[in-house]
Amino acid sequence: MAYNIYTPWGCFLIQILILFAKSSAKVPAVIVFGDSSVDSGNNNQIPTIARSNFQPYGRDFLGGVATGRFSNGRISPDFISEAFGLKPTIPAYLDPMYDISDFATGVCFASAGTGYDNATSDVLNVIPLWKEVEYYKDYQTKLRAYAGSKKANEILREALYLISIGTNDFLENYYALLERRMQFTPQQYQDFLVGLAQNFIKELHSLGARKISLTGLPPMGCLPLERTNNILEDNGCMEGYNILALEFNGKLKTLVSKMNKELPGLQLVSANAYDIFLHIIRKPSVYGFEVTEQGCCGTGRFEMGSLCDLYNRFTCTDANKYVFWDSFHPSQKTSQIISNHLVKNYLAKFL
Repeated sequence: MAYNIYTPWGCFLIQILILFAKSSAKVPAVIVFGDSSVDSGNNNQIPTIARSNFQPYGRDFLGGVATGRFSNGRISPDFISEAFGLKPTIPAYLDPMYDISDFATGVCFASAGTGYDNATSDVLNVIPLWKEVEYYKDYQTKLRAYAGSKKANEILREALYLISIGTNDFLENYYALLERRMQFTPQQYQDFLVGLAQNFIKELHSLGARKISLTGLPPMGCLPLERTNNILEDNGCMEGYNILALEFNGKLKTLVSKMNKELPGLQLVSANAYDIFLHIIRKPSVYGFEVTEQGCCGTGRFEMGSLCDLYNRFTCTDANKYVFWDSFHPSQKTSQIISNHLVKNYLAKFL
């Protein structure tokens, strides 16, 4: 099976990549921008309800700590960092437990609930993408003071930049609120977001970034929360949302090709997580999963964030049987499978 990398052979290949990375790593750091799919705890430090720094989140993390990751354990950037021979977890930039010595080999600026559109970050009062860039500029200043300008510039140039964002723009903003729907058709909103993505990547490039991975939308119509809302179709996937995600991802892929031609030295990769994620959802038993329609936490149909807490007696005992951890986010096991796939098929060129 082409996508089944969660097998002894698939895991062996990833281990070979990890060993190769450790022996001749070309990436000195992993730098992360985005939303809850990659936020390792920045939202813990801001006044928002979009948090997950409480149990049972993190119950399978190292030491059973709820770090602010929207998962029972590690998330994709953590696994990607490890695959590149770096540390097994990427710290959040706003976490006071860490300093520039920790951030020098990997740092996360992502904020759960944010999007390309500034209006999306306003919904839950989280960090907008422009502010993530401001934190990155601050990080550059600290890194140069810590490592010296020459070494810092080398780290910034050779680092792998991971971008995972966009789902909230549609599900939390466009389809949940009226303002953007009154201004744009779905296709026009896609084009609006692609324009914002282009500006964001241009700015990162102007700040020295060269190796960038851009992940588009997941099959968001199959998220348990969307299935719960799809009562008229027996709680099946909302295929209209999946079609929209494919359309948007196609436009991002076109953008990637365009920007690689226009920006000197840029190595921008369209890291397609949609196909592997959908395959896991459609064929869960191939990967050792038993449940895909609902998450592990609570009933798994609508709970996430504060609704997914330690007192919810319906939470499952083994998250490894579940594709999703809560109604919106993948389990640690799913994140590992997807990350392995991305490293093997899209990011290996940077090893």
